[in-house]
Amino acid sequence: MEPSTPTTVIADLEAELEIPKDGTLSRVLYKDDSIRLVLFGFDTDQELTEHTATLPAVVQIIRGRAEIGLGDQTVIARPGTWIHMAAHLSHSVRALEPTVLLLTLIR
Repeated sequence: MEPSTPTTVIADLEAELEIPKDGTLSRVLYKDDSIRLVLFGFDTDQELTEHTATLPAVVQIIRGRAEIGLGDQTVIARPGTWIHMAAHLSHSVRALEPTVLLLTLIR
């Protein structure tokens, strides 16, 4: 959604999508010239294989637990976990249980 007012409120991130059974779903919640917010829902054992992004990013776990690969490091992320990733860092995600995470891409 493009901002039409100076304020955007998302009252309940978790309610913005349902986790698909045996799948992964993503939904763009907001974008402007500075940031893009993408909400992901992963069922247990669903993953995004190792990849990179051209932009710096922040991952926030909203619900569930996920194994996040960050270069040579692996983090078990839980609700409240906040991760900043530099541009071009190799990373991956594997849900250990049904998981919702918010990805913020920073321009």
